[in-house]
Amino acid sequence: MTSSRFAPWSLLAVLLLSTTVQAQAYDGARREEVDAGVHTPVLTKPPELVRSVEAVYPPEAAAAGKTASVEMVITIDAQGAVSDAQVTRPVGDGFDEAALEAVRQFQFSPAEVDGVPAPIQVQYVYNFVLQPPKVEESAPPPPPPEATLTGQLLARGSRTRVEGATVRCGDDPEAPEAMSDAEGRFTLKVAPGECDVRVVASEYHLFTTKETLAPSETTEVIFYLMPKAPGFETVVRGAREKKEVVRRTLERQELQKVPGSFGDPIRVIQNLPGVARTPFGLGQLLVRGAAPDQTLTFFDGVEVPILFHLGGGPSVLNSEFIDRIDFYPGGFGARYGRAVGGAVDVATRKGSTDTLHGSVKVDLLDSGFFLESPITEGISISGAARRSYVDVLLPLVLPEDPQGGSLLVLPRYWDYQVRMDFGAKRGSEPGVGGRHSGYVMAFGSDDLLTVVATGGGRNRDITVDTRTLFHRLKGDWTYRNGNFTSVLTPFAGYDLGRFAFGEIFLDANVWSLGLREDLSLEVTPWLTARAGADVLFEHLVGEGEIPVIGGIQFPPFPGAEPRSEPQPIKRTANSFDGALYAELDIKAGPVTLTPGLRASAARVYGQSRSAFDPRLWVRFQPTEKTALKGSVGLYSQAPEAFNLDPAPLGNPNLLHERAFQTSLGVEQQLTDIISVDVTGYFNRRYDLVVSPGNTVQNEDGSLTRYPYSNQGLGRAYGMEVLLRHAVTRDFFGWLAYTLNRSEQRRAGGDAQYRLTTFDQTHILTAVASYRLPWWGLELGARMRYVTGRPTTPLQHLFDRYDVDRNRYYGSYGETDSARFKPFQQLDLRLDKNWVFQRWTLNAYIDVQNVYNASNVEATFYDYRYREQFEVPGIPILPVIGVKGSF
Repeated sequence: MTSSRFAPWSLLAVLLLSTTVQAQAYDGARREEVDAGVHTPVLTKPPELVRSVEAVYPPEAAAAGKTASVEMVITIDAQGAVSDAQVTRPVGDGFDEAALEAVRQFQFSPAEVDGVPAPIQVQYVYNFVLQPPKVEESAPPPPPPEATLTGQLLARGSRTRVEGATVRCGDDPEAPEAMSDAEGRFTLKVAPGECDVRVVASEYHLFTTKETLAPSETTEVIFYLMPKAPGFETVVRGAREKKEVVRRTLERQELQKVPGSFGDPIRVIQNLPGVARTPFGLGQLLVRGAAPDQTLTFFDGVEVPILFHLGGGPSVLNSEFIDRIDFYPGGFGARYGRAVGGAVDVATRKGSTDTLHGSVKVDLLDSGFFLESPITEGISISGAARRSYVDVLLPLVLPEDPQGGSLLVLPRYWDYQVRMDFGAKRGSEPGVGGRHSGYVMAFGSDDLLTVVATGGGRNRDITVDTRTLFHRLKGDWTYRNGNFTSVLTPFAGYDLGRFAFGEIFLDANVWSLGLREDLSLEVTPWLTARAGADVLFEHLVGEGEIPVIGGIQFPPFPGAEPRSEPQPIKRTANSFDGALYAELDIKAGPVTLTPGLRASAARVYGQSRSAFDPRLWVRFQPTEKTALKGSVGLYSQAPEAFNLDPAPLGNPNLLHERAFQTSLGVEQQLTDIISVDVTGYFNRRYDLVVSPGNTVQNEDGSLTRYPYSNQGLGRAYGMEVLLRHAVTRDFFGWLAYTLNRSEQRRAGGDAQYRLTTFDQTHILTAVASYRLPWWGLELGARMRYVTGRPTTPLQHLFDRYDVDRNRYYGSYGETDSARFKPFQQLDLRLDKNWVFQRWTLNAYIDVQNVYNASNVEATFYDYRYREQFEVPGIPILPVIGVKGSF
């Protein structure tokens, strides 16, 4: 046997420096200055042996039983290789040659002189030592036979695969153990006999059982683990960069049990700051005083006409499909456009890749189902459908007309969603087919609302029918390569809007094609660039019947109401709206700047329009728990296509509606689970399309009166406060307050700002949900107080009677100078969960308006305009339902 000895203690004695060594500063190196500033090199790091080669023992010397120690000087170059080796004391018998051949193949870590790699010479001794001959050992006895326990770990109720769990026999920490993989599978090899199985997994109760394992045999099992808290759940997907000043993100697991939402996460948006309440709980979004059509709604970046079913029903997307909801009350990024109010983007989730899952939900409002399943490796499919029967039940709870008439509100809706996901299977590595993924999804809904008012104090019967139907087919292809991401989204759609009131009948059909491309590149840790394109083409067909203007036929008095011959109309229009956008995230210490620009070009009904919207966001985070934020930007929205129709039905000179939005706020993390967000805002809207329009003098001196013009001006300002308690094991909730002032006026003249129809000065909402310590019950509550909406008062002194039309007319005061009574309501929800081995059952009762508050939603008058009737909102409404999931 050979051995070597490296003598670093002798380095200084034999130090030889190369003439190419450079003298440069090196932090922490010791320096000496002698003889009028002549620097003496200092060894700052000795070489270390990193690879050695055993020398061949000379056969004759080994046979003679000789040993030796060969002393030499070796030269190590600046790369740590042995460039030369010389024997300083020869010993003969072949030892010198053998030692030199081995040492020349050594590899050292480079030595450093004055902190710089440099060549060096060192003394080295190679020792040749004989070892006694090896004694043949007897073969070890064969190992005892093993038993194998293999199987799969599933979550009880949902049958979700449990990954990362530890399986062992007994509680001995030294005992063999196995870890479950992404599919929940494990294999444990132990001694045969009785095994006290123990399964330990995060967020699951300890699982124990006994298995008898036979020698050399495999026992296969399935273990169902009980979740620690089957209900509230906190899901962390990684921190998302905060760019917009206000982006309130809601997670599906947090929000399915908010009172008054009937288990629908999207309805929870109506409980956030900045969102005003709509009459009768209808699904329109009134955001920071903007009109409903000025806030856009998206599913995965694709615009949809409505978020909620008519009559205040649930959202048009099954809650099981929802992954995340991003709500922007204002100041949203350049990725979004065509709106001067807010934006809501609902992100859907990928279908299950492990096994078949589903749910069935039945309550007093509707029934629906959801299914998801893997098809093959990397491909899964999911689908859902729902149908309501509110039109059957609602008339049973509506109050009676005190005048003996009847009022029926009959909403009916259905919706569907089908999605197929494809891409790399779970756990695939980047660069091995894992960079491409995507899905195809079809979804749609149909809503029909009929209102029938007959008898009582009315001088005529009223029937109103509205219908909203839409279908969407969209694709999504995502490509990721390092810090670069590309998402391509093509889509097609069809929308139908219908309104019928008396002799008036209008249909609007819209066929649409669109394409989005979103690109993102992290250039450096402090610079991220995003860009994209957004293209939308629409073909619109509008048709219907309206009364002929000036064609009224007056019957002799007394008689029925005057009639007019209906006039059929039909309009066709094509519109194109394309946009390019770009944004940069620039990080400089605690400050993040995000400048953005959206440039759009539209061609609507033969008219070309363009807009450039620069935007800027600033975020300053001096500490981990405190952040200041601000934004400023321009936003634009093209006029409706048919409003650009020539006079007398439209105005081809209409421009984009515009908005200048600003905001300033602060976020403060008070504790680990409690945070507060305060934001002030000022929005100025201009070039708004209003009716009646203006009168223009033509070149020939004639006058043209347009029904629409861009003479509308609006402003909204206020403050939003959100105090939020994060989801914990037993509690979550928030307190939301909005102080808002929304005003408008016409441009020119001495017109003063007045309240808009959508103004609600104070909006206070408190939401809380708590897991009770008994019987697995969960209790939630929601309390709301909202300032009454503006309304125009009736002046009884000036009521008049029109003999020709055989009807009375009321005289009204200043527009929106009065208000309805404030709205206030308490909602409660009680849930009970049962977790079985392969499925779960949830029963709930969701009670709206617990103490039956009489909130006025609208008013109407008798035929002489002498007596006012108040239309109350929904009375106490208990909804009982069950939901089974597997």
